[in-house]
Amino acid sequence: MKRIIQQSVDDSIAVKKEFFSRNMEKIETCANIMTSAFKSGRKILLFGNGGSAADCQHIAAEFINRLRLERRPLPAIALTTDTSVITSIGNDYSFDDIFQKQIQALGNKGDIAIGISTSGNSPNVIKAGEEASRMGLLLVGFSGNKGRLKELSDFAFCVDSDITTRIQEVHILLAHILCDLTERMVFNG
Repeated sequence: MKRIIQQSVDDSIAVKKEFFSRNMEKIETCANIMTSAFKSGRKILLFGNGGSAADCQHIAAEFINRLRLERRPLPAIALTTDTSVITSIGNDYSFDDIFQKQIQALGNKGDIAIGISTSGNSPNVIKAGEEASRMGLLLVGFSGNKGRLKELSDFAFCVDSDITTRIQEVHILLAHILCDLTERMVFNG
């Protein structure tokens, strides 16, 4: 058991080190753009499935409440939380439309859409990403090393791993870093 634990820790650290060393500049640029969006009265819309849906809620909470600084809330909405909206769209149209229709209803040009898909191919994430781009939202994609989300995204953060848990571990650290940098720049912390 100890060997398995240590291997998981070692693998997680290795994937994170590789990802962050490769994406440092892109992360900084993305945080600057997020800062500008918030300062211009824009919002972030987040969407994904399963563990990625939970990450969307987690990230939205960090922006709305706080990560490190005592500050006013920043507008972020997880499109994964309203069961009445999700189930009505899924029932009347398709599960593939659950995020797209919310982007249409809540998104405005200049907002930021964050789509999370470890495979990079979740149909409802792809469809919402396409709609966000059509509407003039900046699309930030969190994915693994494959899939269409990479090509659709203005900022593609692709984790070079085929292991879902390692990908998700990088995604949440990336989200925390983006939130930390953004709130520091918005509030001069």
